Amino acid sequence: MRGRTREPMRATTGHEMAERIKHAGRGTDHQSSPGREPFFQRRFWPARLAVLTTALVIAFLLGALFVSYGSKLYEDWRQNRLLHRAAALLQEGKLTEASQTARELLARHPDSLQALYILAEAAEQQNLEETVWRREQIARLLPKDPDSQLNLASAALRFGKLDLAREALDRVATADRDRAAFHVVAGWLARAEGNLAEQEEQFAAAVKKEPSNDLYQFNLAALRIHSSDAGKSAKARDTLQRLSKVAPYRTGALRALLNDGVGRNDLAAADNFAQQLQMSPEVTFGDYLLCLNFYRKLDEKKFRPLLEKVKPFAARNSSDLASLMDWMNQNALAGDVVKWIDKLPSAHLGSPPTSIAAADAYATVKNWSRLKRWTRTGMWGDSEFLRVAYQAIATRQSQSRNGGSANTEFETLWRSAEQLTNDQPEHALALARLASKWEFENESEELWQRVAENPPMRREALEALRRLYRTKNETGKLYDVLQRLHETSPNEAPIIADLARLGLNLEQNTERSHQLAKEAYDRAPKEVNCAVTYAFSLSRLGRNSEGLAIMGNLPPDQLHDQHAAVYVALLLAEASQLDGAQEYITAADNGKIYPEEKKLLDEAKTKFAAASATPSQAISSTPVELSPTPTASQR
Repeated sequence: MRGRTREPMRATTGHEMAERIKHAGRGTDHQSSPGREPFFQRRFWPARLAVLTTALVIAFLLGALFVSYGSKLYEDWRQNRLLHRAAALLQEGKLTEASQTARELLARHPDSLQALYILAEAAEQQNLEETVWRREQIARLLPKDPDSQLNLASAALRFGKLDLAREALDRVATADRDRAAFHVVAGWLARAEGNLAEQEEQFAAAVKKEPSNDLYQFNLAALRIHSSDAGKSAKARDTLQRLSKVAPYRTGALRALLNDGVGRNDLAAADNFAQQLQMSPEVTFGDYLLCLNFYRKLDEKKFRPLLEKVKPFAARNSSDLASLMDWMNQNALAGDVVKWIDKLPSAHLGSPPTSIAAADAYATVKNWSRLKRWTRTGMWGDSEFLRVAYQAIATRQSQSRNGGSANTEFETLWRSAEQLTNDQPEHALALARLASKWEFENESEELWQRVAENPPMRREALEALRRLYRTKNETGKLYDVLQRLHETSPNEAPIIADLARLGLNLEQNTERSHQLAKEAYDRAPKEVNCAVTYAFSLSRLGRNSEGLAIMGNLPPDQLHDQHAAVYVALLLAEASQLDGAQEYITAADNGKIYPEEKKLLDEAKTKFAAASATPSQAISSTPVELSPTPTASQR
């Protein structure tokens, strides 16, 4: 074998390799039956196909997952980037840019709370009404979050949406209502509704929850300094004097203290506060008017030179000029305004607000011809309705003075003024105030009815209608107004008492009126109106002695008020306490009382006469002791 040449190795061809695989698959059985596939082909190729299919599916799923996850990662990154950018712009005070960025984010994610927070904050800092809408969106997404509801209520109050503010507060869970923040917002809502007693109660609750919070202390003190309770007003005065040394509250505290000093005729204290206020960095032109008010009361001789010094300063700015003229008109100095007008450049007076103040001065001094000339031509912009209204006033007053009839011309001008308000509540309010000032009863009634449809102005409108209907003795309409006032401010005890008493007098909703009388007394047992109303209710229910017992706890000076005296006289006459009844009948007779009270007084007189005519009738052996007749100083 050593001598034989070894055959070199050669590569196996593809055909040979296929043959080998074929034979290997057959094993020792080299001959297959006809039509039978090899075992390798039957097992290997389907398995291979399944593996490939599975691999493709997995690859597809992984790819889709990668694309989806990658897209989400990118979107999250983009969202965070926009949020950080918007927040940074907001912090830098670039409010427009911050809003634009937040809106871009909100377009991609409509329920993004972070974007809504930024938009709400930016709108709030710009004092835009959009604040309310944004806060409402947040509150809708977080209906159980108390802070979201309180923020919405605060925003709604800022823009006069009282109904929305009340709804937001009502959504705050009971468990979250004993928080200082809730009491503060509830207090401002009560203020907007004209319920000062409720406002004080809520502010006091806020201070009780957080006694170290200076803002809450300031709110309560600024309110209580006007209290008839000497203890409360003294404590408020001390708080405000402390806060007058704290920068954020300095000017506000000094204003309140100055007004208080003038009101109490404490001129030395008022002088001190006036000087401090004028030296304050935050002093406004309105503060100078407060000082003028004080100096006029302090010394007329010093006041006049000061006023002449203020006039040139005011003339530099149309708003300040109008403010000074308005102040003078309201303080019996309209004649001085008329003289001053002649010395001022016409450019200072040709447009509102100074043109309005000038018209008011002419009207106040009853210079109708001058007022006619002043308002005959010109364009007062958004206040054009006032120009036409003053023209109407001049027309009616001048013709009435001359004995003529101004109805047709006046009505034409006044209707034009009403149309020019363009259904804007603020304009309708200004026109209603003007109509009331000049005692245009029909015109003012119609305007106040319109104004009452606007929540922020509703309380003022209803109070104006209340005075109007009381003056005209239209008790049916008065009862309707009291019901609306009660709906607007359901917890205000004096309104509840008025509604209950008038209902009892008119015999309307009698059962409910008795319930309201008790509710008013339960809320404010020391308030004379509430106590008298409940005593009257008890008497009508056959519980006269209980009513007299309630009246026996009232202060003597308040019992002898002509209105309260009617009810005291009625209950005493009912109890046959003739001496006391006569005293209160006289007190009521000497005053001006309402028609429904006149009927009650006549009823008391009838009972008194009947009891006097039957001396044998048993007189109450245990008369209820009422407070004695007040002295002159008590009156």
